[in-house]
Amino acid sequence: MATTLLLVRHGETKWNALGKFQGCKDIELSDEGIFQANFLRTKLENSFDYIYTSPLKRALDTANVICSNMDIQPVIEPTLREINFGDWEGLTIKEIKELYPDNFKLWRDDEIDSPLCGGDLSIRLASLRATEGILNLVHKHKNKTIIIVSHGGIIKAGLIGLFDWNMTMYHKINLGNTSICKLSFDDELYPRLVTLNDTSHLPQDYKIKSYV
Repeated sequence: MATTLLLVRHGETKWNALGKFQGCKDIELSDEGIFQANFLRTKLENSFDYIYTSPLKRALDTANVICSNMDIQPVIEPTLREINFGDWEGLTIKEIKELYPDNFKLWRDDEIDSPLCGGDLSIRLASLRATEGILNLVHKHKNKTIIIVSHGGIIKAGLIGLFDWNMTMYHKINLGNTSICKLSFDDELYPRLVTLNDTSHLPQDYKIKSYV
């Protein structure tokens, strides 16, 4: 049998709509984010055994919406909080590029570490944290279906670690709000990527504003 893992990005926040890096800033879901999360609930209802969430409000509130019609409660998992982007939190990509041009280029181009200006220090370190947290939960709940509600940055970092990609893959993946990445693990915890950035639960003509 296989263990199924659904990595779910939280719903939209006002900072998402503005294109700002949120990182560890505890920004709440917007009305639009709650709207998106309700579609997730419909898609995922009665289809999973356990649900874990980042401690940040935007993820926890999304998780609460997902299981609001079920007798399952979200469990907070600190290793799945968003990447701490340090000095870049609250800035847009355009502002980071203008204010920190050398650091921005290194972050985008470095294949080994992808360093940050403070915070978690690098995508590599965030990837190690996320990968350990994910594998611990998969090992704990073998042959079950697990949801992790988290953040675009740390989900991408976790995928990098699980599949041994170089750090530039971080910038080659788009994950929209409430997107689902589905993975399957065998008994040796060998991962397979089944779907990436699945937003098919949202209305057909729906336009996602943010991939930051």
